[in-house]
Amino acid sequence: MTNYEQAKERYAAFGIDTEAALEQLRQKPISIHCWQGDDVAGFDQVDGKAGDGIQTTGNYPGKARNFEELKADFLKAASMIPGKKRINLHASYAVFPEGEWADRDKIEYRHFAPWVEFAKENGFGIDFNPTCFSHPMVKDGLTLSHPDEAVRRFWIDHCKATRRIAQQIGEALGDQVLNNVWVPDGFKDIPADRMGPRMRLKASLDEVFAEKYPNVIDCVESKVFGIGLESMTVGSNEFYTAYAATHPGVYNLLDAGHYHPTEYISDKIPAMLCFFDKVPLHVTRPVRWDSDHVVLFDDEIKEIMKEVVRNDALDKVLIGLDFFDASINRIAAWVLGTRSAQKALLFALLQPNDALKTMQDEMRFTEKLVRMEEARTLPLDAVWSEYCRRQNVPEDGAWFGLVQQYEADVLSKRG
Repeated sequence: MTNYEQAKERYAAFGIDTEAALEQLRQKPISIHCWQGDDVAGFDQVDGKAGDGIQTTGNYPGKARNFEELKADFLKAASMIPGKKRINLHASYAVFPEGEWADRDKIEYRHFAPWVEFAKENGFGIDFNPTCFSHPMVKDGLTLSHPDEAVRRFWIDHCKATRRIAQQIGEALGDQVLNNVWVPDGFKDIPADRMGPRMRLKASLDEVFAEKYPNVIDCVESKVFGIGLESMTVGSNEFYTAYAATHPGVYNLLDAGHYHPTEYISDKIPAMLCFFDKVPLHVTRPVRWDSDHVVLFDDEIKEIMKEVVRNDALDKVLIGLDFFDASINRIAAWVLGTRSAQKALLFALLQPNDALKTMQDEMRFTEKLVRMEEARTLPLDAVWSEYCRRQNVPEDGAWFGLVQQYEADVLSKRG
C-alpha cells in the first residue's frame, strides 16, 4: 500500500474524501504576481526601481531585467508549481516596441498584448493593476487624493486606461480580469484635514469606475500605514469597505499585511462574504508590519484557507499572492510561496469542516477542540506529494535542486 493509499484511509476515517479535495485544489487558480521576479522595477521607467510608496530590500543577484528574462523566470517557477495559474501584472510592466514609450496615463492594450500571447501559449489567466507608485507624478506621497487637480487627473487617466486594458485582456482570453486599485496616499505626521483627502479620493474613484466593463472585476485595496505615511492612510479599510458597499461591482481587496498586527484577514473573510459575492485576497506574510515576506505554511495562511473552504467560497474568494523579497533567489520565492498557499488550501480541504460546524452548533465545544487538534496531524504530506505527482511537478525535497541549477545556468550570467 502506498503512502497516499494509507493517508486516504486515515482521512476517510474522519469522513474526508481525499480524491474530492485533490480535484477541488486542481480547479482553483492562484494569481501569481509578476513583480517578485524583478523587485517591482517594471519596464516603463529608465533605471526602474521600486519607490514613491513602495520598496524592496535585498540585492540577490540575477533579477530579471526585461520582458524576455521575466517570462523565462516565470515559466521556470511555473514548471515547479502545480495547478491552475494566473499572472498578476502591474501596469508598469508594459512592453513597448523599440523606440516607443508612453506615460502611464497614455498606455494602451497593445503594450500588454505580448503578455496576453504569453498567457495564451501557456494556459495562464491574467489579472491587472494600475501602478500608482514609482513615478514622478506621485507628489508629496499623494496620487488620487492630491489637492492639485493636475496630479489627480494624471492618476485618474492612468486608472481609467488600466480598466480599458483589463477589459481588452479579458476579451482576448475569454475571461474576467481582476483590476485592483491601490494608492499609497497618506501623511507622515498628524494631518490637519482627514476628510478632505478622502473626499478627493472618493471623487477620483467615482470617475475611474464610471464606465462599466463586463470582463473586469474592480477592487480597491486598503492599508493601515506605510513608511513615510505613518500617521494617516487615505485609503483605509473603513473607507474602502464603505466605498465598495455603496458602489455595486467594486470590491474591497483584503491584503494579509495591510492591517494592525493583532488583526487577521482570516476573520475578515467570512464577515465580507455576508455582504459581497466576491472577496479578492492578496496573500502575503507580514513580519511586524506590511513587509511582504514569502508566504509560508504557517498558522494564519492555514486559517485564511480554512475560511475560504468552510464557507463554500472557492468560487467567491479570488486568491492572489503579493510578496517581493530581493534577499533570496527570486525563483525559489515564487515556488515556495505559491506551493505554500496551495498546500494550505489542501490542508483546509482535508479538514472535517462539516462535522466541526455541527459540534459548534450543538455546543460540543470540548469535542470540537479535540477533533480540530487531531485533524492537524493527519498525513497531509502524502496527499500533497500525490497531488504534485499527478500534476507532473517535483515533490517537496526535489524542486530546489532545479532552482539551483537554473541559477547556475541562467541567473548567475546576468551580471
